Amino acid sequence: MTEYVIIGDGISGSSAAETLREEDPDSSITVITDEGEALYNRILIKEHAKGKLPEAPISIHDEGWYEERDIELSLNTHVTGVDTDEKVVRTHEGEDVGYDKLLIATGGTPTQLPVDDSDAEGIHHFWTFQDARKIRESAEAADDGVVVGAGLLGIDFAAVCGAQGVEGKYLMRGDRWWRYALSGQGAEIMHDGMREVGVEPVFDSGVDHFETDDDGRVVAAVDPNGERYECDFAGVAIGLTFNTEFLGDIDLEQDNGIVVDEYMQTNLEDVYAAGDITQFYDVLLGEQAQNGSWGSAKEQGRIAGVNMAADGEAEAFEWVSSYSITHFDFPFLSFGHPTLGDEYAERKYSDTEWRRIAFKDGKVVGGVLIGDLAPQSKLKQLMREQRDVADQKEVLLEETVDLDDLAPPQEQ
Repeated sequence: MTEYVIIGDGISGSSAAETLREEDPDSSITVITDEGEALYNRILIKEHAKGKLPEAPISIHDEGWYEERDIELSLNTHVTGVDTDEKVVRTHEGEDVGYDKLLIATGGTPTQLPVDDSDAEGIHHFWTFQDARKIRESAEAADDGVVVGAGLLGIDFAAVCGAQGVEGKYLMRGDRWWRYALSGQGAEIMHDGMREVGVEPVFDSGVDHFETDDDGRVVAAVDPNGERYECDFAGVAIGLTFNTEFLGDIDLEQDNGIVVDEYMQTNLEDVYAAGDITQFYDVLLGEQAQNGSWGSAKEQGRIAGVNMAADGEAEAFEWVSSYSITHFDFPFLSFGHPTLGDEYAERKYSDTEWRRIAFKDGKVVGGVLIGDLAPQSKLKQLMREQRDVADQKEVLLEETVDLDDLAPPQEQ
C-alpha cells in the first residue's frame, strides 16, 4: 500500500488528496496542516472581512469530508523537518510520519514590512480565515486606515476600509496601483473606484515607520517624505514569504519558491510541490513561472495527485489563470502573465472600460480587462493556441473581439 503525505491543506493540498483517493483507492493519505481548521475558501474571506458574508459559506470541507474519504487530517501540526533519505516527515510533537511520495503545498506567509513597529496591534496581514476575523473586528471599530502594498492583495484592504466606513489612505511607492501590469490610463479607473468607496490613493509614498501609543497600538504611519497619516487600522500586503524553513538544508532546488517541472515534480525523487509555493515550468510560456491564483493552485494539486499515483505516462500542467476583483461598480480581471510581455496593446472604451493585452514573441501571454470582461475567453483561447497575433492588435482591441477577423495562422 502506497503511503502519501501532503504538507498543507490549502486548495492545492486538498485537491491533491481528493485526486489521490480517486486514483489510488487503497492507499494511505495523510494531510498535515498548521492551521486549526480544514479547507476554506480564501477568495471569500475578504467578503467576510468586509462584513458582507457570515462564516458558514466560507468553509469548504469539514473534518467529516476527510473521514469519509479515509484521509487522515492532522490540524494544528507543525512540520519541523523532512528527511528525504529516510522518507519521513517530522512534526513538533516528535512524531515521524513515513511516506512513499510527498507533496509540499505549504504556500506562504505575508511578508512583514521591514520598518519600526510593523508588528504593532492594529496592523494586519490578509491570508488566513483567522486573519479575516481579526481584520473585520478591527475595521468595524476603526475610524482611519492606512493600506500598504499596491497589488492584487493590497486592494482587498482598500475594499475593507470602504465597506466598513473607514476613511482610508492607500500609500503606494510608485505613481499608480499595480504599475507592473497597468498603464496610467487603466490604473486611473481603479484609483477612481477607490476614491468612490472613500479610500484616497497616495502616490510616491509608502511607510518609513509606524507610530504607536503606550499600549502598543498603531496610531499613525509616516511615509518616506515625512508625511504623517493617522490610523487606528493598517493593512499590509507587500508579498509572500514562502513557507520552506522546515525543509532545512535538504537538496531541494529553490528559486524564490520550489522549482518543479510541468508535472509538479521537484528535483528530488518522490517529492512534489504545488500551489503558490512553486516556480513551475509553464508549457505555454516556455519558461519557469509563478502564479498565486486559486484556480491555478487547485489544478496544480490535481496534476500532482495524478502524477504521484501514476505508474506510466505523466500529465502536464497547462493552465491560463485568472484573477478577478469585484469590489467596485465595475469588474476587473487579469489573466495569464500580464507583467511578462515584451510588447503591449491597450485601449480605453469609457470611464470604466479598458483593456490591455500582453504579448511575448508575438503571442498573447496575459492581459487585464476592466469593465467589460467578455473578451476574456477568446484572449485565453489565443493564449492556449499560442498563435502569433501581435501584428493584428487592432482586431484584439475591437470592442467585440471576433477571432474570425484574424488572418488564418497559415497566411501569417
